[in-house]
Parts: sequence; C-alpha cells; structure tokens
Amino acid sequence: MIAEPAPPLGADAFARLMAPFEPFESSPVLAVGVSGGRDSLALALLAQDWAMARRGHVVGLIVDHGLRQESAAEAARTRQLLARHGIEATILTWSGTKPQTGLQEAARSARYKLLRDECRRRGVLHLLLAHHADDQSETVAMRAARRSGPDGLAGMAALLEWPEMRLMRPLLGVPRARLTATLIARGVQWLDDPSNVDLRFERARLRAGPPLADQATGAEGRAARERALAEAAVDLLEFEQDGRVAIDCDGFAQQGCDLRARLLSRLVQAVSGLCYPPRHARVDVAAARLCQPADRGKSGRAQDFTLSGCRLMLRQMPQSRRLRWIVRPESGRNVGQPLVPAAFFGCFACGASAASHLK
Repeated sequence: MIAEPAPPLGADAFARLMAPFEPFESSPVLAVGVSGGRDSLALALLAQDWAMARRGHVVGLIVDHGLRQESAAEAARTRQLLARHGIEATILTWSGTKPQTGLQEAARSARYKLLRDECRRRGVLHLLLAHHADDQSETVAMRAARRSGPDGLAGMAALLEWPEMRLMRPLLGVPRARLTATLIARGVQWLDDPSNVDLRFERARLRAGPPLADQATGAEGRAARERALAEAAVDLLEFEQDGRVAIDCDGFAQQGCDLRARLLSRLVQAVSGLCYPPRHARVDVAAARLCQPADRGKSGRAQDFTLSGCRLMLRQMPQSRRLRWIVRPESGRNVGQPLVPAAFFGCFACGASAASHLK
C-alpha cells in the first residue's frame, strides 16, 4: 500500500500551532533561527506570513559555525533567499578556536549564545526554532540510550522562557514530511547540510538506521507528568520579585522521588537561564539534600550549596517559622526579571497542551 503524500502546512494550521504561545504584543517581531535547510526555511516563511497578518515581521538569524569551507557562502545564499521573500536576515559567525572533541555540543552552545545575544541586542522577545516531530523522536531515542530519567525522556520543551526573551518550538508535533511538502508547494528550494548525513555524529547515525518507534504512544504519559509538575509548582513554589524562588520544605519532602527531581531540575534550569537542565545524577543528590533540613548547622546556613548556576539556601521564614529552600541565581548570572511558574511548567514536549505564560 502506497502512503498518501504529506500535506503542506498552511497559514491556518500554523496559526493553530502558534495559538498556545499567545498572547503576543501588537505588531509582533519574531526571530527565526534559519540554517537554509528545509525545516528552518519552512518555519521562517510560515512565521513571516503569520507575523505580517498581525502587522509584524520576522528577522532571520543565520549562524555560520565556520566548520566547513563552504559555510560562509551557504549562509550568504540563505540570506539572499530570505531577502527574496521579504525577510530581513543577519549572519552570526562563531569565531575563535574550535574544540577537537565534543564539537557538536560546543557548536550547539555557541549557536544558542549567538542567537540569544542577537535577540537581546535587537530587543526581540520571541525566538522560534524549527525542531519538529522527527527531531523529537531522535532526541528521545538518544536520551533513552543514555538512560535519562523521565524528564529527559519527555524530549525537548516547546517553550523555554529566559528573563529577556523566550524560545519557542511550534513545530514539535509536525512531521518533517509536511515541512518538505510546504516548500515544494511554494516552489522554494532549500540547502542540505552535509552534517545531517555525517555518520561521525549520533543524530546522523540514528537517521541512517532503522525507523524510530513512534513516540506518540507516550504522549499521554508525558502530559500527565507535566500536569503533576505544574500542580506541584503551584503548591510548593513561591516566586519573589527579586528573582528568588522559595520551596516549601515539608511539602517538597512529601512528594515522590521522581516528582521531586523533576521539579528541582525544571526550577534550577528556569532560574539559572541555562539551555539545558542539570545532570540527572546531580539533581537526585540535590533533591535528597533538600529533604534533610534537620541536619543543618545552628545558623541554618550549613546546607547552602550550588547547582547548575543556582545557589540553594535553607532559611527559616520569620513570620511562620517554616523552613524554605531559597533558590537564586549565582552571582553574576541571570540578573534580569524573574520567571513565573506558568511560563516554565505549562508547556510540554509533545505540543498538545496550551502553553500558558505571563509577562
């Protein structure tokens, strides 16, 4: 039996994908990370149509990692292609010495830093990335191979909020075939990145192997875990105006081990503003430590420690005399406006929930 061709993604379908991220400002400006490949190019064109319908526009951000001799010319061609579709674009170059090992991880970190710095410079509040359903399945498979915990197996988050901007992945529920069909329907040619088929890299090896199992069967379980996480955040966390977050000690200790670890992991990532959560093993140790406030010294400060860019401090509240763990950024980190619980916990990886975020 021949499979039906994937339908292109139209304006109405894309508007439904963007709806969970509302509200936006009037005349919204969206930054889109564009490599020139089919996924990011399709996202840029769809986002431009969406923004223009709301009297806004899109800015394309093209990162040239400088890892191949042809990369500068490819970045220039991508900028020209976007210009033909009325999209302003700028090229961001990763300069400096490249590492000999862990190249993809270093390139990913550099890419996020360049994108984030440019959004901050321009005052753009929304950064869109083109990760899609196939990417999500690959991410879950790679994390499963590393024996990630349940939170890691939930895959990439559709929404991350930083003090100055937010990162959105509206295509996480869309298969790549629909993005390809979208460009074909528009008569737009894309560039193929050779690293996508370079077997030195884990993701390329996954693509070259047998088809990945369908991740949709786990969507309901991920949704239930996210709902439980959101409820725990509301019950146990108190977000303060200075960017600090207080965790109720007694309530935290009463939660199950898995929920405690996932709540702390999300919270630390949100407060620190880092792109990735802390390592699973470190979170387990820290979550257990939060459940043992009785071992503190007389000053109440002996339990203070750091975790992935955050400082955790055990304090007794003067009014209620109840113990709280205070989580704040380490000195010099993430000094912008604090996050709010709904922004970080309200959206889960399969893209099925309505993302809730406050400004």
